[in-house]
Amino acid sequence: MAVALDAVWVRVKNVCKQNGLLIMSVLAVVIGCLLGFFLRTRRLTEQEVKYFQFPGELLMRMLKMLILPLVVSSLMSGLAALDAKCSSRLGLITVSYYLWTTFVAVIVGIIMVSIIHPGGAAQKEDSEDSGKPIMSSADALLDLIRNMFPANLVQATFQQVRHHAARSDTKPNFALDLTPPPDVLIRTREGTSDGMNVLGIVIFSATMGIMLGRMGPNGSALVNFCQSLNEAVLRIVAIVIWYFPFGIVFLVAGKILEMSDPSAMGKKLGFYAVTVVFGLVLHGLFILPAMYFFITKKSPIVYIRGILQALLIALATSSSSATLPITFKCLLENNHIDRRIIRFVLPVGATINMDGTALYEAVAAIFIAQVNNYELDFGQIITISITATAASIGAAGIPQAGLVTMVIVLTSVGLPTDDITLIIAVDWALDRFRTMVNVMGDALATGIMAHICRKDFMKEGDGVSFKSGFSFLFCLGRNCSAHPTDCESRCEQLSTMLMNSFLFDFILYDFILLCPPTWTCCR
Repeated sequence: MAVALDAVWVRVKNVCKQNGLLIMSVLAVVIGCLLGFFLRTRRLTEQEVKYFQFPGELLMRMLKMLILPLVVSSLMSGLAALDAKCSSRLGLITVSYYLWTTFVAVIVGIIMVSIIHPGGAAQKEDSEDSGKPIMSSADALLDLIRNMFPANLVQATFQQVRHHAARSDTKPNFALDLTPPPDVLIRTREGTSDGMNVLGIVIFSATMGIMLGRMGPNGSALVNFCQSLNEAVLRIVAIVIWYFPFGIVFLVAGKILEMSDPSAMGKKLGFYAVTVVFGLVLHGLFILPAMYFFITKKSPIVYIRGILQALLIALATSSSSATLPITFKCLLENNHIDRRIIRFVLPVGATINMDGTALYEAVAAIFIAQVNNYELDFGQIITISITATAASIGAAGIPQAGLVTMVIVLTSVGLPTDDITLIIAVDWALDRFRTMVNVMGDALATGIMAHICRKDFMKEGDGVSFKSGFSFLFCLGRNCSAHPTDCESRCEQLSTMLMNSFLFDFILYDFILLCPPTWTCCR
């Protein structure tokens, strides 16, 4: 009996030691929820809530600080390391897969909102923002294209182009009428919005990476710099990640304190929130893992377990871009995905792959139509599915970015854009769940691309033998058959020694063992 208890205790200690940070993050979310609802009874002032949120604000700032260097260094070094044929094939398959999963998410959302019909239980109330134009669909689409080609790269690191509609009252014509009513015109004015233009930076970095790869030795200096920068950012992430449990408590509790009236909000928008959550659960926990299983023939449960840390950060921050450094680290260290594939697929996915956002926009558009007793025909539903897919691509990976791109979907079928105010009350909560689906979709897509393109990368790394999930063992011998068994055993011994050494935490995947010419590994 004592031996069994000792074995269980050792097992528990090992699990806690291996997953200590994950366990602390889960506890942080639970503690944050409990603390937030408890402090709501204390009637804190707005200024006190702001002070309380300060540790959580620091967490968001740390994560956002790492986005720019990670995206730029990952894309430039990743694409520069691939040949033109391999990079073009990987890019084509990746973008096609992202578009397909986004479209599937939209279809799931349309089916769920049509079955549950949440608009019948909601009541439309006049809001002080009603009637105020936000943005036309044409301007929103053009802004998406404008942001793809930023005029100023420095400005793109902290601002995006964003046109907005403004009222312009014309002066009365006294020559015709002494008291004519003023003519109200809606004019579009160019402006900017705070937040990194990730789409423009991704396109520039990808183009630069492809060109550096074609330059050969002439571009090696910049490629080496990007690789070193990428490694340095990941080491910073390894340090910052220990602050997460502390910051998550205040981040979650602070958001709960900002809620106006949870009970009233639940009565009016409860069915709408349930519809969105059911759709996200169906897409994130069943459809995406099923696609991963059928393509790779591997267990999605094991794979998802490796990215739980990233999913918790997505839940706490509601920003897929802020979660990018953590997702990168989880895929690299826990799921052992090829670094070259991660460097390309993950930043692109964090920019254009917004499955959760697309599903949410489709549900919200049809919900608003139901509230207004507006019957949508089949053609309008198809229009919603297409525009929701396109609009989600332009949604920045920042909190509540889907509200902006929602304008494109609503105006495509003639729905009033001012009714967006109906769903703002619950958007802060739903945004966290759809961000988790976005991050999970990016991570699963990276694993699928690693499986599909594995032969291309094996060919590109000629002479590479993957003797361990943690180190690349390179053999330089050519046409040598001397002692193949001895070579293989020596490589395994060196790999085991490397994994058990203190250097493993620092060098991970980049350590290369150069075998003597007399050694040959099985290829």
